[in-house]
Amino acid sequence: MLFILIYILSIFSYSLSEEWIIHVYTGNERFAGTDTNIFIRLFDSKYGYTSEYKLTHENWIFGNTIFPLKNLFEYGGHDRFRIFTNKLGFVEKIRIRRDNFPSFQSDWLLDRIIIENNHDHIKFTFKCNCWLRKERPYITVPVLSDLHPIDKNKSSKNNQTILIVLIVSIVSITCIIYCIREYYRHHQHRHFASVQNQFQSSIIDRYHLQLSESSTSQISNETINRTKNIQHTLQSNDDRRVNLVQSTVITSTDEPPAYTDKKAKSGKKGEHDLDDLKRELEIDDHKVSAEELYRRYGTDPDKGLTDAKAAEIFARDGPNALSPPKTIPEWVKFCRQMFGGFAMLLWLGAILCFIAHGISVATYEEAANDNLWLGVALTVVVFVTGCFSYFQEAKSSRIMESFKNMVPPQALAIRNGEKRNLKAEELVVGDIVEVKFGDRVPADIRVLRAHGFKVDNSSLTGESEPQSRAPEFTNENPLETKNLAFFSTFAVEGTCLGLVVRTGDRTVMGRIANLASSLETGETPIAREIAHFIHIITGVAVFLGVSFFIIAFVLGYPWLEAVIFLIGIIVANVPEGLLATVTVCLTLTAKRMAKKNCLVKNLEAVETLGSTSTICSDKTGTLTQNRMTVAHMWFDNRIVEADTTDNQQNATYDKTSPGWLALSRCAMLCNRADFKQDQDNLKKPVLQRECNGDASESALLKCVELSIGNVIKFREQNRKISEIPFNSTNKYQVSIHETQDGDDRYLLVMKGAPERILERCTTIYIDGTDIELNDYWKTAFNRAYLELGGLGERVLGFCDLRLPANDFPRGFPFDSDEVNFPVVNLRFLGLMSMIDPPRAAVPEAVAKCRSAGIKVIMVTGDHPITAKAIAKAVGIISEAQETVEDIAQRLNIPVEQVDPTHAKACVVHGNDLKSMAPSEIDSLLRDHSEIVFARTSPQQKLIIVEGCQRQGAIVAVTGDGVNDSPALKKADIGVAMGIAGSDVSKQAADMILLDDNFASIVTGVEEGRLIFDNLKKSIAYTLTSNIPEITPFLMYLIMDIPLPLGTITILCIDLGTDMVPAISLAYEKAETDIMKRRPRDPKHDRLVNERLISMAYGQIGMIQASAGFFVYLVILAENGFWPSRLLGLRKSWESKAVNDLEDSYGQEWTFNQRKTLEYTCHTAFFVSIVIVQWADLIICKTRRNSLVHQGMTNWMLNFGLVFETVLAAFLCYTPYLDKGLNMYPLKFLWWLPAMPFSLAIFIYDEVRKFIIRRNPGGWVEQETYY
Repeated sequence: MLFILIYILSIFSYSLSEEWIIHVYTGNERFAGTDTNIFIRLFDSKYGYTSEYKLTHENWIFGNTIFPLKNLFEYGGHDRFRIFTNKLGFVEKIRIRRDNFPSFQSDWLLDRIIIENNHDHIKFTFKCNCWLRKERPYITVPVLSDLHPIDKNKSSKNNQTILIVLIVSIVSITCIIYCIREYYRHHQHRHFASVQNQFQSSIIDRYHLQLSESSTSQISNETINRTKNIQHTLQSNDDRRVNLVQSTVITSTDEPPAYTDKKAKSGKKGEHDLDDLKRELEIDDHKVSAEELYRRYGTDPDKGLTDAKAAEIFARDGPNALSPPKTIPEWVKFCRQMFGGFAMLLWLGAILCFIAHGISVATYEEAANDNLWLGVALTVVVFVTGCFSYFQEAKSSRIMESFKNMVPPQALAIRNGEKRNLKAEELVVGDIVEVKFGDRVPADIRVLRAHGFKVDNSSLTGESEPQSRAPEFTNENPLETKNLAFFSTFAVEGTCLGLVVRTGDRTVMGRIANLASSLETGETPIAREIAHFIHIITGVAVFLGVSFFIIAFVLGYPWLEAVIFLIGIIVANVPEGLLATVTVCLTLTAKRMAKKNCLVKNLEAVETLGSTSTICSDKTGTLTQNRMTVAHMWFDNRIVEADTTDNQQNATYDKTSPGWLALSRCAMLCNRADFKQDQDNLKKPVLQRECNGDASESALLKCVELSIGNVIKFREQNRKISEIPFNSTNKYQVSIHETQDGDDRYLLVMKGAPERILERCTTIYIDGTDIELNDYWKTAFNRAYLELGGLGERVLGFCDLRLPANDFPRGFPFDSDEVNFPVVNLRFLGLMSMIDPPRAAVPEAVAKCRSAGIKVIMVTGDHPITAKAIAKAVGIISEAQETVEDIAQRLNIPVEQVDPTHAKACVVHGNDLKSMAPSEIDSLLRDHSEIVFARTSPQQKLIIVEGCQRQGAIVAVTGDGVNDSPALKKADIGVAMGIAGSDVSKQAADMILLDDNFASIVTGVEEGRLIFDNLKKSIAYTLTSNIPEITPFLMYLIMDIPLPLGTITILCIDLGTDMVPAISLAYEKAETDIMKRRPRDPKHDRLVNERLISMAYGQIGMIQASAGFFVYLVILAENGFWPSRLLGLRKSWESKAVNDLEDSYGQEWTFNQRKTLEYTCHTAFFVSIVIVQWADLIICKTRRNSLVHQGMTNWMLNFGLVFETVLAAFLCYTPYLDKGLNMYPLKFLWWLPAMPFSLAIFIYDEVRKFIIRRNPGGWVEQETYY
């Protein structure tokens, strides 16, 4: 709006300063007026045009500024006519002429002419005393010698005025944008500084801190530096205190020692908060004794904190909630869509159009509105597509909101010796809390007491199995030790009493949340490509514009007219319809991918997946089915593979054998899992049913349900009498049952860790016989156990015992607390091993990735053995490749003696990764083609992604847990799971797999590569028509010929006939080599490269331009203007005063007749472009294949061919469009001259592709394959 206002003011001020008045005085003789025509014609030597005005009796107004008046003033019998004009320029001569002399009319006397400019107080009088007679119907008055110095000054002044207005406009806009930006930054700086000062004051008051002068200066500098890096200000209250505490003298001991040490250590490093978040969690709360913990946090194990102490800590640490991140206002997001990337080029084109129109209006009396309409069209296009993109991507990242949903609303805490239900955000460090089955853990807690307590850590560590928690310290890694439970994880079993050790942003979950929120993602590959394309188009446009600006000067054009040519050529290079085409193509592909279970949140991510060269995939739920399944069984001294098909057709064992019946009976009875009892669930296939109970027992239930059937009924028939639940100390589970098999004795069944089960057995059941468990059978057991464990499977052992009826008669009171029944001397039945099995389609998908040159890396929190087994099963580690451990085992040597370079595959433990420097990680990624990372933390996943990106890879990351969110955010494209994925991972990702299947990623890769290919084709198609649109303008300038193609007609091509065909290329099917090519190199394989520009501009475009000029010359020749007559004809052709222009045959053409012919040529040129674009569209279907191979099965493209033809005919033959669009009807024969050129384009390109296929890598491919 500001620019438009300045633009109007510039025209207004210019017109005010340039008003000239011509007074024409006649003699005493009066002319009849109604039957004669008197004309005054101005010959302008500077601007090369003539202006002619008609003088009449009536007070008519012609044009905008011409007022011929009769008898308005009388001076001594003289009549005066006045002409107001702001287009005087360098007047060479003035001619007065008279038409239609009737015989009865007298002659007419021209007394004098006065030219004046009241604004500059200039006045010149020319005495004539000439008669207009029948024999001499005109009088010429030479005036150049007198007006020349005045006009020179006037022209200079006009030019200066325009220049000053333009400079003022640009400077004003720049200053306003700068002021807005600085105000926003200053506002943020002031707000953040006030927060820092308030926080600093509160800390000083609370901890009685003393600041030295150097400390004060250091804090001030920290505040300034932190404000400069405001995008990374998402930090915990702990971290904010770090940088302050390092410069102060602490006189209080309220701060827990572990915190103080950690923060002092962090403060001395002085690293950025983001780097701190990337580091592994360093705490010792799980290592110290309970008594030390109580003392550290000032709490009582029985009474908890006092209210006063809790309030003090709450005031110090703040609420137990996650800090909200800095959000981007919606108007900023809207402006990014409206003014970012390709849209900025269109805005520049629109502004240049308005400037050109302003100069034209200020320079010429009757300026054309072509530039105005072009500017309006560009503005509308960029506004509409900007709004479309904004609403398409309105689902912005709401990571912190999804984290907030994970905060439990209530917690049971002990305060002042009594239990209270508190809001979770009111908990503080040192609180004693109780957590039971079904609760979310309200903070990071140290487990003090636990009874069968298990938590689901899958969102943090990726472990699919529930993890038991107990008071014992079991691991140096805080994420793996059993005496810590973490904020927001689910308690799936048992109860627990714990001490809160971390709250809010300081929790493990809070660190992940801040890390995910703080990460800044770079540009997507397609955004970089579009920026590169803009640079190319801008470079070409400016080069052509400046070149022809200089040529215009050399040819003698005034500089203002040369500037208009410069702007016109630059704008002509802007592909107006391409932004809309790219946006629609990406949207169509996103919808197509959604049908294939790939939901794209960010349109640009559509292409990013196709550019992917490395996929870092999570294991659980992505490569695997995310449900534990029985894979193998060992009974009767043999390992058999479990049949997991619904119809049990692939069973490799005898389901009626005594060994299997005994083992399956134990698995059915010693099992607390059951199917959810709703009709919809029970109708599902067994393997897809939802169960109540943990994953391992659910797997056993489904296995025996498939093999034996009717498990629930069998349990009802064999009622449970007593049970010892599984616990981490015993590592087994026992239950006692009454049986209905004719045996009155109670049946004791037990399952658990195989080594614990074996040590309680004295016999083994083999082929229906109880055999003593001697060393032979123990060796067989160990061999089977190691083999199954080596497959990465979780192994359970099973045993049973018939209790003697004499000692345990019916009704015996079994006591599971004070065990009053035997749990030794049992009968060993066998082993069952479980694994989360790979998805059926994953091995094929991984193989496709390999053939497409994509490196697949597994990154999981699971155990290395399990991860390696799955990696081998799905092909991430191929059969031919060995790890260092495999080589050591094969050569029977220690692992340390194996040369790591001999192993192309490797399995890296998170503990090893922790000690690696970035250069070592780079070397690892570079030297190994098949990699598995196991036991990784969220921070390590992020480090792996950054390492891959340092190698130049475009990285896709898959994940479903909270622990994956930082890596998902950092990756070039994050892919979350739609079914099992957490809300956090879905918000952090760019794409969601609706079926949680890795195979869908491969489909997405293919679609992404396809859209990149199709965008190339669409751009090549669109850019080709730029040449036949630009060359008419250039020939108009250089050859001085009538304009072959108008601006409005160009808009009809770019925003009309070319739009649907360009979009239809998005529907083109893939060429045969799409998944056999290596991933594109972002540095060399660009969306728009020099070969595409060469093909579009230098080859196909030139043929199209030749077709247009051929039609143009044919029509003009048919109407009498041979090509030789056109050279240098422009000025006379465009002069309204010339109504007797002769053609090659001597025929005279009026101005209106010439314009009709010119607009007919515009229409014919337009139609010729449509016709040659037929061939261009067909050849753009493929880049290598022949049309014979590809076929014409793209019906949207076929529709596009018909659409552009019908639209062209509609624009040509619709009545009244000659007024609005300057389109005139064409003879049918004028459609034909362009058709041979269309055929030539098709033949030329088919020959080119044939040579490329016959000579791959040859000169033709190197120079023309885009």
